[in-house]
Amino acid sequence: MTEPQLTARDIAIRCVRMMGEGDGLAAFEALIHPDAVNRESRAEPPAARGRGPRAFHASALWLRAAYSDLRWTIDEAVVEGDLVVLHTTMSARHTGTFVTYDENARPTGAFPATGKTFSVTQTHWCRVADGRLIEHWANRDDLGQAVQLGWVPPTPWYVLRMRLAVRRARRGRADRSEPS
Repeated sequence: MTEPQLTARDIAIRCVRMMGEGDGLAAFEALIHPDAVNRESRAEPPAARGRGPRAFHASALWLRAAYSDLRWTIDEAVVEGDLVVLHTTMSARHTGTFVTYDENARPTGAFPATGKTFSVTQTHWCRVADGRLIEHWANRDDLGQAVQLGWVPPTPWYVLRMRLAVRRARRGRADRSEPS
């Protein structure tokens, strides 16, 4: 029996959800076009800045390293031709250091684990071609997430932890400290 062909809506939803579900590279290769681009990768690690399934998988690994129980609830989905817009709620627990990068892929910010949970809305814009996701961009409530995680406003102690975490990230070592 042949599996029914996935719709653009199905593909977009699966692509967003697999970022947090622990799927391996093979799952990304099945759903991400070899020429796919993630417009959000400019603040991500070097491995996430390319095209195709490996870059998207690298983005997922980067997020999973910082957040446990990472998941997206799909609140609404709208399809217009090859474009799918998903209004989602992202939630997780901050259990690892979240590192941001500059245009040269050098760590510029690091947010050590707080152990706190968050839940924020996002929209994900997904273009589908040849039965695979070929383009992604998003609008996120980064400030809401930062407030819920205690990044903003930071305490003096957390600012010190952030500075130390940036140093570790630049040396290529992950911060394995316990949440405060």
